[in-house]
Amino acid sequence: MKLASLSHGRDGRLVVVSRDLTRATDAFPVVATLQAALDDWERFAPRLADLAEGLEHGSVPSFRFHEHDCASPLPRALQWLDGSAYVNHVELARRARGATTPENFWTDPLMYQGGSDALLAPRGPIHARSEEDGIDFEGEVAVVTGDVPMGASRDQGLAAIRLVMLANDVSLRNRIPSELAKGFGFVQSKPSSAFSPVAVTPDELGSAWRDGRLHHPLLAQLNGAPFGRPEAGADMTFDFGTLIAHAAATRRLSAGTIIGSGTVSNRDADGGPGKPVAEGGLGYVCIAEQRMVETLRHGEPKTPFLRFGDTVRIEMKDAAGHSIFGAIEQEVLPHG
Repeated sequence: MKLASLSHGRDGRLVVVSRDLTRATDAFPVVATLQAALDDWERFAPRLADLAEGLEHGSVPSFRFHEHDCASPLPRALQWLDGSAYVNHVELARRARGATTPENFWTDPLMYQGGSDALLAPRGPIHARSEEDGIDFEGEVAVVTGDVPMGASRDQGLAAIRLVMLANDVSLRNRIPSELAKGFGFVQSKPSSAFSPVAVTPDELGSAWRDGRLHHPLLAQLNGAPFGRPEAGADMTFDFGTLIAHAAATRRLSAGTIIGSGTVSNRDADGGPGKPVAEGGLGYVCIAEQRMVETLRHGEPKTPFLRFGDTVRIEMKDAAGHSIFGAIEQEVLPHG
């Protein structure tokens, strides 16, 4: 089952989307918003699945689905917790500045709590105040949970996953060092994030969804040129069940919580830093990682962060080349 929220008011208008992302049917006869569906998933999910089946067979009213009409699947979410499941990304960052990676980074996930009260539309702009902030994108996989009890196990975390989607965790790189130096986490350096037009139930992903990981390449383009295609299922140190259990260690999670994977990142075939796409490698899904590798290989970064007018596209396709979640495609524009 594939779900989307068309832009409408604060919480969107829930629609069920066809598998090929061409048609949709209004979910209002069942439930008006995605958050309401998540709040009583056992009741509403089977009825939404019936709508999805009817949509595939042409037995329910439908209309043309346009990704540009979408808000985030959850236009405002109760909680957005972003992990760092790909420790290769963290290790590269530390190596680039001459630091070692603590051993517990491989056994205990990193996670921060981001703002989720005004999530960006998947085809809406990224507004920034200044290019000097070091504007960057971060391609991620994310899940939406049902209610999760405090102290949940990994298996309970996996069972609580209701939906899977993609994320662009927008970052202002040049604001990060001064914030982290205060020892109290991100605020200004992590503005609103964007999510894919469509959220998908895990069963819809077939064998690509296994072990709490999504096994497809994540595709990133910058101004129409390929930037990265790392395999999301590879080098993911912490699966989503582990990330959810980590988040719920000392508090319960409410239905509608979004958990991010962190930047998808692969090692090179020889175990070293990944190569850019231009050199035949899998590339990267954030500019910072390319700059880290440039620093390690050449002594300094060469790739600039995003400029006003740049466009980022993040997407994932199935084995047949069909888009699974639709595309996040955003232009960077000056605020105001």
